[in-house]
Amino acid sequence: MAREAEAAGAALGSFLKDFPSALGPAEPLPWSGAGSGALSEAEAPGALSELARNLLCGSRGVPPLLAASLIHAAVDEVLQTDLTEFKKENVEGQGEGDEERFTLLDGESLQRCFFNSLRDVCSEWQKQLPPLAPLKRFLLVSIHAIRNARRKMEDRHVILPEFNQLFGLADGIDRAYFAVFDGHGGVDAANYSATHLHVNVGLHEEIVKNPAEALKCSFLKTDEMFLLKAKRERLRSGTTGVSALIVGNKLHIAWLGDSQVMLVQQGNAVTLMEPHKPEREDEKARIEALGGCVTFMDCWRVNGTLAVSRAIGDVCQKPYISGDADGDSFDLTGSEDYLLLACDGFFDAIKPCEVVDLVLDHLMQTKGVGLKAAERLVAAAKENGSNDNITVLVVFLRDPQDILADCLRDTKSREAGGDPQSSPFNFLSCEAAATQ
Repeated sequence: MAREAEAAGAALGSFLKDFPSALGPAEPLPWSGAGSGALSEAEAPGALSELARNLLCGSRGVPPLLAASLIHAAVDEVLQTDLTEFKKENVEGQGEGDEERFTLLDGESLQRCFFNSLRDVCSEWQKQLPPLAPLKRFLLVSIHAIRNARRKMEDRHVILPEFNQLFGLADGIDRAYFAVFDGHGGVDAANYSATHLHVNVGLHEEIVKNPAEALKCSFLKTDEMFLLKAKRERLRSGTTGVSALIVGNKLHIAWLGDSQVMLVQQGNAVTLMEPHKPEREDEKARIEALGGCVTFMDCWRVNGTLAVSRAIGDVCQKPYISGDADGDSFDLTGSEDYLLLACDGFFDAIKPCEVVDLVLDHLMQTKGVGLKAAERLVAAAKENGSNDNITVLVVFLRDPQDILADCLRDTKSREAGGDPQSSPFNFLSCEAAATQ
């Protein structure tokens, strides 16, 4: 803990050295002005948090626990002020049969106020650093993402083991959040979801008592928020998404579209969800009941366009493309090896049963070092013919060296006992699994 406190003190000192006083009205903001336009009050927490995370963790190398805690304190301080002073304009938009009216805030002046609050918090904490409690649960994350053969990279991902610190949750229960978003028709919806979805989860009134409900409902709220932005800025993009929220010994998942999450437990691939595709009978019936259609044009598509039936965004295809997520919850017993979240660019090329062998082969080659496991999986998907953007996020729930040691030990036991089926790490081929 002394080392962490020393690193935190150094980070705070460096920040205050570079920013010795509050920013004046004419001084430039310390981050790109790309996000300084108008935004709604609902968008403020996510937008400010994202700017600060990029500055603190990306540019300045501030320890993640400290950065998340600083951001929470500064955002909370700003949100408790009277935001009417930042009001920029009222916007009226004509929806389908109803009028929508909302207030936009001036992004630049709000960001200046936020940065000065962040600086004030740094100054206070340099004198007395509050406790920064890390997760008690073991977590190791491996992430890899490539544009591949596509012209643009439209995938985004979020890794947030500092969930508690970012939202000021101090009840002693471990929480960590992970998500993958696969954009289409542009990157706006994926960027927006990666900025706002976890904030909507963390600020949801049920986050402590009913985290599964908070996670699932936040997809729809994020969709509604983005649709308002899409209407006022004439955006047409959409994104699928899958998220996982670990709360104590429970795993909560929610998803829209064909990005997926799977679990590997004692060497066995466990299916956790069914992706939203137009050819699913329930999805096809829902779309047709709304007056839409599902047609085959190189693959099954909604109204001849999108190959997914649920997503955030896609304003021109609502309500056929639903923003209402599905979700599920599972107990974590300690026997789980890892979670894997990925977009369809991965799962269209790699079967879940192949994941297990690929990861174990990688751990064998690296002697139990799992940091580049996602890179190995992405390479395998590309080798199998995927031309799409590929994002793979592996969350090890046990030390990869322990996973490898269990595999090797069980292999020796199997060989000694002459029983080829005795080990939980005796994996069926995909062909064999399909026949059972």
